[in-house]
Amino acid sequence: MNPLKGACIIGQSGGPTAVINASALGAIQTALQCEPVTRVLGAANGIEGVLQERLFDMALEDPEELELLKYTPASALGSCRYRMADPAVDDTDYRRLLEVFRKYGVRYFFYNGGNDSMDTCNKISKFMQQSGYECRVIGIPKTIDNDLYGTDHCPGFGSAAKFIATSCMEVHQDLRVYDKGRVTIVEIMGRHAGWLAGSAALATYAGAGPDLVYLPEVPFRMEEFWEDVDRIYKKKGSCMVAVSEGVQYADGRFVAESGDRDVFGHTQLGGLGAMLAESVKRQTGAKVRSIELSLLQRCASHVASRTDIDEAYMAGKAAVEAAISGETDKMVAFERKMENGLYSCKTKLTSLTDVANVEKLVPREWINARGNGVEQPFIDYVLPLIQGETAMQKECSLPRFAKLKKVLAEPEQA
Repeated sequence: MNPLKGACIIGQSGGPTAVINASALGAIQTALQCEPVTRVLGAANGIEGVLQERLFDMALEDPEELELLKYTPASALGSCRYRMADPAVDDTDYRRLLEVFRKYGVRYFFYNGGNDSMDTCNKISKFMQQSGYECRVIGIPKTIDNDLYGTDHCPGFGSAAKFIATSCMEVHQDLRVYDKGRVTIVEIMGRHAGWLAGSAALATYAGAGPDLVYLPEVPFRMEEFWEDVDRIYKKKGSCMVAVSEGVQYADGRFVAESGDRDVFGHTQLGGLGAMLAESVKRQTGAKVRSIELSLLQRCASHVASRTDIDEAYMAGKAAVEAAISGETDKMVAFERKMENGLYSCKTKLTSLTDVANVEKLVPREWINARGNGVEQPFIDYVLPLIQGETAMQKECSLPRFAKLKKVLAEPEQA
C-alpha cells in the first residue's frame, strides 16, 4: 500500500496546560521527519485558524526555539473555544474545512485538546469520511481536569496536581506563623470531576495540607461543611479547606453557579471560595481567608512534572506515528503499568466516538464516606504522575520560553 502523502495540520484548543506545547513539539518534530508528510502546518487559534486560513509553516521555525516548547506553558500556536455545529444541521464550517484542506493539500489533522476538542475531532473525521476525502484525524489528549474517558490520565494533569499540592503545602506553612487561628479555603478548578481538588490531599499526605477536601462527585451539604470546619477549628485552632469550584448540591445545582454559560453550554463558575469564606465567618465568627489558585493551576510550568512533560511529548509523537501507519478517527490514550512498585506508561488508541463528551470522574470508593477527603488509592494514583523536575532553561534566573516566528504558509498553488 502506498503511503498517504500530504500536509498535516496541528492545532491546540481549549484551556492550556503547562505541557500542552510538549505535545505539540512531539507532533511537530515527528511530522517534520516523516517522508509522507509534505508540510507541517500549525493552526493559529485552533480550528478558527484553519477556517480563516491562518496556518503557520513550522519548518521555518528555528529548531532550537522549537525545542523550548517542551518547557513553555500555555498554547504557543494559540487556542480557541469554538463550537462547531452538528454537520447534519449546518455543515458550513465543515465544507469550509474541506476547501482549506484541499487548498493546502492537507491529509493529516491533529487536534490537541479536551472533551469538547475531541468532539470537534470526531465530527471532522466523520464529515471527511462521508465526503470521500481521505484525511486521517487523530486527537491528542490535553486537560488539567483529567476527565477524558478512555485514558488512564491526561497530559497536563500531573503538573497541575504538583502545583496544587506544592502550593497547599506552602500555604499550610504560612498559616502556622500566628498564634491566632484562622480558617483558610482554597478554591481549585474542576467542574464535574474532582481530580484537581483531590490532588490537594497530596500535601496532607506529605504532612502539611488541608484538613478537608471537597469534590464534585459527592453532593455538597452546607450544614455538614459548617460542622466539619467548626469541629476542626475548635480542635486545632485553625482549619484549611480545599474545595473544587464545581461542588454541587444534591439537586445538581452548582454551589457557585453564576447563571452565565459559555459557547459549549457549560455553566460559568467562580467566587466559590469567597462565598464559602463569608458563610463560615457568619457561622463561626472565625477569621477566614479564601485563596483562588485560578490560572496558575494550568500555567505554572516552573513546577511542572518531568513525567508529565515526557508523556505529553510521547502523546504528540504517537499521534503522528499512528496516522502515518493508517489510523484515523482515534485519540491517543495512556495505559498505566505498575510492576514491583515501579510506574510505567505507554500509549494506545481509543475511538473518538467513545471519548467525545464523556467525562471520567473520581471513583466514589476513592472518596471517604463523609465526602470531605480522599482515600489512599487516590494518592497512589496521582503520586507517580507528579514525579521529576523540569529542565526549563533560564535567563537572568527567569524562564526562557519559546519565541516562534509564526510565518504564515501559502497554499499549495498560490
